[in-house]
Amino acid sequence: MDQPRQPLPTRVADTSELPAAYHAVLDAALPLLGAALPDGAREIIDGHMRLLLAWTAAVNLTAIRDPEEAARLHVLDSLAALPLLRARGVRRVLDIGSGGGFPGIPLAAALSADRTLLVDSVGKKVRFLTTVIAATGLAGRAAAEAARAESLAHTPGDRGAWQAVTARAVASLAELVEIGLPLVAPGGVLIAWKARDLDAEMSGARPVLRALGAGRVEVIDVGLPGLEGHRLVVVEAGGPVDPRYPRDPAERRRRPL
Repeated sequence: MDQPRQPLPTRVADTSELPAAYHAVLDAALPLLGAALPDGAREIIDGHMRLLLAWTAAVNLTAIRDPEEAARLHVLDSLAALPLLRARGVRRVLDIGSGGGFPGIPLAAALSADRTLLVDSVGKKVRFLTTVIAATGLAGRAAAEAARAESLAHTPGDRGAWQAVTARAVASLAELVEIGLPLVAPGGVLIAWKARDLDAEMSGARPVLRALGAGRVEVIDVGLPGLEGHRLVVVEAGGPVDPRYPRDPAERRRRPL
């Protein structure tokens, strides 16, 4: 007979310590960011990782189970946007499709942001994110919500309200621009993490960028060890986006721009 599953941990203290190899990766690469972490940020980031690895044994939050690889492919990749966000004075971040909490939680910790909203449509992922926020002391500065970005983009309190919208491993660039750019305040940025050849995606996104009145688009190499080929696509918001966008998923599939 199957044994009942043990409750998932809700405190960092109830999880296993991270191995030396995890810390070695971060200790070697974080100085290369050119943006030091504030006091307490590393503790939050490490606590998040401990909970992620503990929960992933029962809930499929990430395919990366090795702490050393997770340090590189999750934490460092997420923090690659930190210098850009700091330079722009970003204090409010909306993270679309947060999943296991990347890039949203590392950025919330490292930016000391006033408000970070982590959005995912999957309830079990939002439960995990809510647990991490409470366990690491991010409550009051970060929150998680079960919602679709398309719905938020038609909500007055969120549409055109965010200094930065981030999305990592979420949809094609064309779809992401249509979903995410309406949420960005004029002059703010949409940042997409991409780790493959971008030519086709950039070509497919151009009609959407024009239709939504996007400003400058910049592609930045992450430039950290072990993250060769990883890039940030930074899309500046122009003026207010036509209220027709974003369209619902069925219409986007039926009538690509």
